[in-house]
Amino acid sequence: MGILIVLFIVLFILTTLPSLWTKAILNKHRTPHPYIPGTGLQFAEHLIQKHELTGVKVEETEQGDHYDPIEKVVRISTANAHSNSLTAITTVAHEIGHALQDKYDYPELKQRTALIERAAIMQKFAGMALMITPLLIPLAHTPMVALLTFGAGFIAMGVPVIIHLSTLPVEFDASFKRALPLLEQGEYLNKKDHKTAKRILFACAMTYVAASLSSLFNLWKWLKALKR
Repeated sequence: MGILIVLFIVLFILTTLPSLWTKAILNKHRTPHPYIPGTGLQFAEHLIQKHELTGVKVEETEQGDHYDPIEKVVRISTANAHSNSLTAITTVAHEIGHALQDKYDYPELKQRTALIERAAIMQKFAGMALMITPLLIPLAHTPMVALLTFGAGFIAMGVPVIIHLSTLPVEFDASFKRALPLLEQGEYLNKKDHKTAKRILFACAMTYVAASLSSLFNLWKWLKALKR
């Protein structure tokens, strides 16, 4: 029992602290930068033109920074869209990194996009199955009902694990193989700011690691509850 408590504390720390640290890093570098001339939106438009990302648009959003490979849109949060902070510029470079992955048919991005689309359908049916199984139990005392419940639960808990794990290589590639070289080769930042941008990207990457650990932890707890 003691080992389980220690394991729970360790996993809690690993899944919570990275998010808190990332927020602290991003907030620390949200102040306006004295030498960066444009906002996040302007920087995104500049990079789209420079790297000939044909068909890619940029727009402001309230849903958080992300690249939509289906709509071909780089969406920049309001906080970063109208700011020239290091956080804003680095975040935009990361999202443009995803657009570059799309342009050059990065296999892992395509696989993740297809997986997310399939997962949405699977989780919808899993949710429906979990809703109807309590109604089926009194009517049909068969192993099929238990199997249906297990299958639906496994999809609901297991699919997020697969998605988060498939996200890791995509995010690390967008940050360290695309965004960082993009910032360095374009000479948008000085040497000191480039180091800060690297730290911002690393902090953000840790949130994806934490999300993967969290989803694995949730799956482990669910499987352990089934054994009781």
